[in-house]
Amino acid sequence: WRLMPVVGAFDVLTGMAVLFAPRAGVLLYMSLWAIWTALLRPLSGDSLFEFIERAGNYGVPFALLLLTVLPVVALRWLDPWSSAFMLDARIDAWRAGTKDYQTQYRWVPLEKIAPTTALAVIAAEDQQFPFHAGFDFQSIRKAIRANNNSKQLRGASTISQQVAKNLFLWSGRSYFRKGLEAYFTRLIEWLWPKERSLEVYLNIAEFGHGVYGVEAAAQRYFRKPATKLNGPESATLAAVLPNPRTFKVQNPSRYVLKRRRWIQQQMRALG
Repeated sequence: WRLMPVVGAFDVLTGMAVLFAPRAGVLLYMSLWAIWTALLRPLSGDSLFEFIERAGNYGVPFALLLLTVLPVVALRWLDPWSSAFMLDARIDAWRAGTKDYQTQYRWVPLEKIAPTTALAVIAAEDQQFPFHAGFDFQSIRKAIRANNNSKQLRGASTISQQVAKNLFLWSGRSYFRKGLEAYFTRLIEWLWPKERSLEVYLNIAEFGHGVYGVEAAAQRYFRKPATKLNGPESATLAAVLPNPRTFKVQNPSRYVLKRRRWIQQQMRALG
């Protein structure tokens, strides 16, 4: 009976989650119930040894699952105040002693981003975005073949994968990080609608040193809000996304200009 308040809170929390977001709510319910079974029930009669053994066998894995699932569930509705990449860049600046480093980041809803910008990013980064389930296997196969015949590595990350990486992880090419990226990508694809994934990506993508999101980029480079960006400006922003610390929106290189023209052609083809 001492645990009845916990049971009540559990029922209220999961009931509301299932009501407002069925798929996310069911997953939350399963995760919380597993932890309840693994960790709280032993308090009613198991010995300390049995409690520790049960926690080690069941509680810890489900706790880790919950710690990764809950942020993804929450960020379906809550706008992130930062991202792992932003924090990592700030730490790098602090280590390098760059005292004047500032993170330029302004969140805006998808409705306040010019449609041409969303189209440009999809044309440049992930033309199969509306159709795939997180991974574009055709592009992955092409990238593997290209990388086998070239010293310059070609990427095949989808918008969903880049959201997972930028929001929750760190840069790098280790198999461990790639595995976590695939895990978070599947969670995002399962728990978020496509519009939310695109909205988050447009707000956390890096467009220059310390410049994150299309609103901050539009204000920094074009002195206008993101809702006023035109086609060429949107294509220019999308053109630097593969490597925004090398490619520049201001004073773009010949490669960036060539890539911008290609993106504009793809935008016209996609409609």
